[in-house]
Amino acid sequence: MPAARAGRPLDVLSRLAGRILPRRCLACEEPGGSGLDLCPACLEGLPVQRAACLRCAVPLATAGTCGRCLQHPPPLAAAHAALLYAAPMDRLVPRFKFHRDLAAGRLLAQLMAHAFAGCDRPQALVPVVLHQRRLRGRGYDQALELARPLAAILRLPLRTDLLRRVRDTPAQSQLDAAARRRNLRGAFEVAGGDLPAHVALVDDVMTTGATLHAAAIALRRAGVARVDAWVCARVP
Repeated sequence: MPAARAGRPLDVLSRLAGRILPRRCLACEEPGGSGLDLCPACLEGLPVQRAACLRCAVPLATAGTCGRCLQHPPPLAAAHAALLYAAPMDRLVPRFKFHRDLAAGRLLAQLMAHAFAGCDRPQALVPVVLHQRRLRGRGYDQALELARPLAAILRLPLRTDLLRRVRDTPAQSQLDAAARRRNLRGAFEVAGGDLPAHVALVDDVMTTGATLHAAAIALRRAGVARVDAWVCARVP
């Protein structure tokens, strides 16, 4: 799919968002617009990622590779974030992730599709899966619920069979960067069989990148040549 033109309204997403009316803005409760569950003001005010590191998606003054990634190249060939983790994303993502707000999830997937339409196309999208124990507790896998509509919109294969989370690791939110990396060691395994040469991992939020890096290391050790990351929001 060709990249959307810079500054162009989200008309493509408007056609894909469905026809049920009236819509309400999920951020402020005002009437929605542009075929999305966002009003024009909230749509205009989304925290768009203007320039970022090509390898870890951390915000930069100009696009390039940050000093940390130059010194310690990550296992990701590229990392892309649709938006920054700031208002209203810091409300919408937790509503989807922890409170089963599937309307918020649908909106997030649509925003991701718009942001990633011009990226290098992988051979498959791979959601960063939850461990089965956490999946039973939560009732759904937020990465899969983002990846499924994203794959449909961008017409990319979705591979839910490649990556398995084999360790139920403690929540990352209370850990520092070094502890996050230790926490994720050996957390993922890759199923054998037909492996794409190029995949994009799909997840909701990227903070330090520890989870994505652990998944990417497992995939690359299994024989995947290139692993990218596509996330909904990047913590600055």
